Amino acid sequence: DTASNKLHDFECVCDKDPNLKATDGPATCDKDECASSPCDVGQTCNDPVKDLTSLKDFTCTCANGVVTTGASAICEVDECAVTPPPCGTDQTCSDPNTAANKLHDFECTCNSDTSLKATDGPATCDKDECASSPCGAGQTCNDPVQSVGSIGDFTCTCGNGVVATGAAVVACEVDECMPSPCGTGQTCTDPDTASNKLHDFECVCDKDPNLKATDGPATCDKDECASSPCDVGQTCNDPVKDLTSLKDFTCTCANGVIATGAAATCEIDECATTPSPCGADQTCTDPNTASNKLHDFECVCNSDMSLKATDGPATCDKDECKSSPCGVGQTCDDPVKSVGSIGDFTCTCGNGVTATGAAATCEVDECAV
Repeated sequence: DTASNKLHDFECVCDKDPNLKATDGPATCDKDECASSPCDVGQTCNDPVKDLTSLKDFTCTCANGVVTTGASAICEVDECAVTPPPCGTDQTCSDPNTAANKLHDFECTCNSDTSLKATDGPATCDKDECASSPCGAGQTCNDPVQSVGSIGDFTCTCGNGVVATGAAVVACEVDECMPSPCGTGQTCTDPDTASNKLHDFECVCDKDPNLKATDGPATCDKDECASSPCDVGQTCNDPVKDLTSLKDFTCTCANGVIATGAAATCEIDECATTPSPCGADQTCTDPNTASNKLHDFECVCNSDMSLKATDGPATCDKDECKSSPCGVGQTCDDPVKSVGSIGDFTCTCGNGVTATGAAATCEVDECAV
């Protein structure tokens, strides 16, 4: 039926089998069975006849030439014969069953101790006990035999030569102030330098001994500009970065206006930027240019002053043809692309029939494409 109101009713029929057909689109006549990856890893798949009437004729071929039809082949896969080897350094890999359907069964055995092994991955043969930092601050750790079979043989050595095995030295001198962990302009004191008395050092501000902290630097200074107390476009300056001189920072506008201890009030015309914050053919106005009155500028369409928006471009234009309102094979034209002239688009058929504001009614023969 070629009437324009009878679309999507055409039928496609396979030449090789008229029983295979579909409406409003191509019929499925062929099928490549290899597309679903029916063969195992490392095998090559081939489907000689890609046809729905010849299923299960695909073949799977191993690298060694073994071929199976209609199913995955069974061929040798030695999981240990890969580069790099699947086991760790100084380990032996063995694969008890190299059939392709017997994967993840290889075994890794430690050469240093054959009782240490793992399946489908490297075994854990070594352990460096010093990696967990078992010794105290300022002590040197040494693990002579890094093996899971020799736990507890590590040693901890103090700077003065005192040694302990399998544990940290209980008491050797550790002055936490050497080197000083305190900030510039601070004095560090450690009341007890025994290795089991850590984190007790004290930092005292040189400019004010009442300002101090334990186990870390004291807070002696404060840059008030770090918290960005000034408004956008203003310059902040804190002449004395000290806890005893708060609120002495200044905010300076580009025009020289200065305020102390708070943001300054200076002019900021949001329309005076390049490019303009409004769209093309729009006029920008900023009713209040005070720095604390932002995002209040207005964009007005030059083509229609009733179309406007605040804090961003107004929507002035609209091309109605972008939504494809016309029927198949018809030409769309929108003479005035404006939100104020909705419905003026036209749809024109190939034979010249035209309709305004809606799709035209004209003959469409789906087979004549």
